[in-house]
Amino acid sequence: MLGNTHIALEFVLDELRKEGIETENIMMGIEAIDPCNVCQTCTQNVDGRCLIETDSINEWFEKAKEADGIIIGSPVYFGGMTAQTKAFVDRIGKMAKANGDAFKRKVGAAVTVHRRAGALNAFNEINLFFLIGQMIVVGSDYWNVAVGMDRGDVSDDEEAERTMRTLGQNMAWVLKRLKE
Repeated sequence: MLGNTHIALEFVLDELRKEGIETENIMMGIEAIDPCNVCQTCTQNVDGRCLIETDSINEWFEKAKEADGIIIGSPVYFGGMTAQTKAFVDRIGKMAKANGDAFKRKVGAAVTVHRRAGALNAFNEINLFFLIGQMIVVGSDYWNVAVGMDRGDVSDDEEAERTMRTLGQNMAWVLKRLKE
């Protein structure tokens, strides 16, 4: 059974696909992601590469540079985004800044899934990544948040599904307007 964050993201991506927008759901939570060690190599080399090559960050950075929009989803662990999400935004954000603000004016959206609390903290942390990167942040009719503890719980959260689908529709609208 799929995890709750994956399910929530698929609601969003389904709406984008309905609008003819190509999507890819990268499940970074299943991979060990090394944290940034602040070696500054990316700022010195300015080649779009991170010195750490034990994970997929360099591949994901290339995909993010090519994309018109980026959605980052994270479950909430102990009141904030996961360690993998934090390592991802720290490293890819540093690489983007070092390479001419590579994500500037791309569309971004945060999605978080929680059991009780912390969704707003994780939501804000991800949105700070977008804002620091000079990205255009898209929302829905409420926070882009879903509730679920056990795998699959989000499938039964009708409000979360509506919220995520609205997010997908809004993101598609913004992406299409930017193409005009």
